[in-house]
Amino acid sequence: MSIIGLVIKSTGSWYKVRYNNGKTILCKVKGKLRLKEAQTTNPITVGDIVDISIVDDKTGVIEKIYERKNYIIRRSVNLSRKAHIIAANIDQALLLVTIILPETTTTFIDRFLVAAEAYRIPTKIIFNKIDIYDEELMQEVHRLKDIYTKIGYECYEVSAAKGTNLEQLKTLMHNKSSLISGNSGVGKSTLINAIDPTLELRIGEISSFHHKGKHTTTFSEMFELEFGGYIIDTPGIKSFGMVDMEKKELAHYFPEMFAYLDKCQYYNCIHIYEPNCAVKVALEEGKIAPSRYISYLSLLDEDENKYRAAQ
Repeated sequence: MSIIGLVIKSTGSWYKVRYNNGKTILCKVKGKLRLKEAQTTNPITVGDIVDISIVDDKTGVIEKIYERKNYIIRRSVNLSRKAHIIAANIDQALLLVTIILPETTTTFIDRFLVAAEAYRIPTKIIFNKIDIYDEELMQEVHRLKDIYTKIGYECYEVSAAKGTNLEQLKTLMHNKSSLISGNSGVGKSTLINAIDPTLELRIGEISSFHHKGKHTTTFSEMFELEFGGYIIDTPGIKSFGMVDMEKKELAHYFPEMFAYLDKCQYYNCIHIYEPNCAVKVALEEGKIAPSRYISYLSLLDEDENKYRAAQ
């Protein structure tokens, strides 16, 4: 007899599944199901709704995965596979950004936003560590907020360490499945602990040599929040590459560029060398931020294997 469950943790070969409103069990994947999803490193991911059969008190088998409403992926570190699915059935993504210690580049922000747009995941940008920023760094926060709010992304300023504006995030996350992501060291675990102290996630140190975060999260994991909803903690990610994305469609995932596509002279314009390109005109007129256009060009020019080393 099969039971419906929710995958709350992936460890590569084993999956922790929550069923019957609170019980959990470790499950393996049925062989045929694994073969069916051979183009990814993981046939099952956190957030999947699955059918399981109980083997004994401690283990079970995942026999079926239900259709996903969405998912988000990155290039895999495994060169024999195409992509790694980070999580599925997400109501929203919270992209954690820091100006220093470590610096989150606009290229990284834009790659994440493109991936989220491509897989229909609403994203909010969370600027963390505002307690350590001086006036100049806060001006940079506001400059970036201006860029992203103008194109439709909600932005928030928080300090996980000081508890600043965390009630806003709790309201935002209430009764939703929220994926939290960002570079290593931006404070994901600290923020989750501050939002819900009962979770007690392990917190990593910042490397003083590289000013990069030391990884504390190896696999994605979903946690139930005491105030309602779920949060999905993901491994620290250095970069996103294009996966299953046609270059001619890339501009569709930049909302401010998409608004001008029907005004270009050529329907297949890729907005670099073509004459009468409405996107380039908008760029020259300051309607598209130069950093966003640079990110667009970066994705267009990306070598197929360049971002397979994402971690």
